[in-house]
Amino acid sequence: MSRRAIAGTGLAAVLLCGALAAMPAVAGGGTGSHGLSAFGERKYGPDFKHFEFVNPDAPKGGRLSQIGPAGRITFDSFNAFILRGDPAQGLDLLFDSLMVRATDEPDAVYGLLARSAAVAPDRRSVTFELRPEARFSDGSPVTAEDVAFSFDTLKAKGHPQYRIAMRDVVRAEVEGDHRVRYDFKGENLRDLPLIVATLPVLSKAYYATRNFEETTLEPPLGSGPYLISEFKQGSFTTFKRRDEYWARDLPVNRGRYNFDEVRFEYFRDRTAQLENLKAGSYDLREEFTSKDWATGYNVPQVKEGRLALLTLPDDSPSGAQGFFINTRRAKFSDPRVRKALDYAFDYEWTNSNLFYSLYKRTASYFENSDLKAAGKPSAEELALLEPYRAQLPPEVFEEPYVPPVSDGSGADRRLLRTAAQLLTQAGWELKGDRRVNKAGEVLDIEFLIYEPTFERVLGPYVKNLQALGIHTAIRRVDPAQYERRVKGFDFDIVTQRYVMRLTPGVELFNFFGSDAAGTDGSFNLAGIKSPVVDALAAKVLEARSRQELVTATRALDRVLRAGHYWVPHWYKASHNIAHWNKFSRPQVKPKYDRGIVDTWWFDAEKAAKL
Repeated sequence: MSRRAIAGTGLAAVLLCGALAAMPAVAGGGTGSHGLSAFGERKYGPDFKHFEFVNPDAPKGGRLSQIGPAGRITFDSFNAFILRGDPAQGLDLLFDSLMVRATDEPDAVYGLLARSAAVAPDRRSVTFELRPEARFSDGSPVTAEDVAFSFDTLKAKGHPQYRIAMRDVVRAEVEGDHRVRYDFKGENLRDLPLIVATLPVLSKAYYATRNFEETTLEPPLGSGPYLISEFKQGSFTTFKRRDEYWARDLPVNRGRYNFDEVRFEYFRDRTAQLENLKAGSYDLREEFTSKDWATGYNVPQVKEGRLALLTLPDDSPSGAQGFFINTRRAKFSDPRVRKALDYAFDYEWTNSNLFYSLYKRTASYFENSDLKAAGKPSAEELALLEPYRAQLPPEVFEEPYVPPVSDGSGADRRLLRTAAQLLTQAGWELKGDRRVNKAGEVLDIEFLIYEPTFERVLGPYVKNLQALGIHTAIRRVDPAQYERRVKGFDFDIVTQRYVMRLTPGVELFNFFGSDAAGTDGSFNLAGIKSPVVDALAAKVLEARSRQELVTATRALDRVLRAGHYWVPHWYKASHNIAHWNKFSRPQVKPKYDRGIVDTWWFDAEKAAKL
């Protein structure tokens, strides 16, 4: 069981998809490079014909109708660039960027709208040369003016994630119809060229007659491979492949975007999603509910091979999923209270009885990667942590915190006794059947959710919390209200999942930074405000080698885990996919992505057998 991912899907991913360090330093007027990568390593040379994870001869045609990986159950806007509204999924199919990620490398990108990028010797600017043939879907050219307009607009008026990511990008300077230069400030320069390289490029002329800051259901103008052809608000959105797409034969696109139509479906909950899949109402979904994966597909369609079950490996960090505790609220200000909440959650019982033992317990914010802290701090980690020893709990300098292991009974008395002791130490005394502080205030907790699926997980957890004297409730609201409350941090505890990058960068400030704690719509749901966390996140950005990056991230992981800002959940390093057996896929899967929408294709022969 997993929940909606915050980052790494859709347009939010453009800010999170790469990092830059030892790329070639070329003067602004120089030749430049066909791609950028972290620490100077690129898999594909300047003459590459296509990515390894595609079939360059894949046929075009057919339709893919799916539940999007973000699992949204409604939408009310086609503007994914602002804080307001619930944007539809798939909008990234409408927009090109200067460069595009290769999803079989940790963080390399290659030219799309831009044919080259040249980084200045002092790394305080990067210059992109645009392809003159680039066109928006209305036939108008994509120019440097559009690139500069996109930067100015997203930074000034866009979702807070853009402002946070681009705070050290000073300007976008137009140097000609097809040349634009970005200037940077500060010391954390590593990520900046790649951040601007992966921004969506908007049409300046289009937004001259439209209010960028408004939600809208008018299909926007982009230069990407698809157009919105049909939609019903909150029900579906259909994207139609553009036959005249200007970049269809570029090396970064060859063998990709093979479906004539890509349709995103919306249903009220996961039960409806599953039943409609089995009825053939749509083609594909990723299964996030372990019970359904274990028992929900015992149907004739699967036994006959018409509905296929597929497990795809996932080599990327497995994400940080958990119950995030809102430390902006005084009752959660003491880390002992937050730690007690962890001790009250019986993961072993949950995994065995609800998840069919399909998962592993998450301990780290960088689970399933070499960025995860383990053992006592290395000498290199200590060098980063020692200056802050007086501000950190002693456990940071020992083995990193891991969640307790229960006896699997569902109410481990040993762990509950420890939780009770922690609450008492934090000033919450048990009086009668309630925990109260010196002011007589009762310790109460509300779990905010928007669909019923998760109630079976919360039910046993709530019983344990109530046994500790914590007045606990589950509040289910409609999706729109849920989004509003989460964006405004109006909650006690919510379930969420962060998707971490292989090369963490500026997004760490959005997840964990002090400034983001007070910025509506940021991903710092726990409200973490720690100068040490800020300083260590900066060290991650300053890393000039992979080893420096690993060291700094592990040190950050230790501090975050010692802060007890969440009750960590579980993970699996794979994608469970159910789909009607009418598609084919390349022999090689992109290592760090599902690769479904952009590399699979409709197989007419298989479809005929259905």
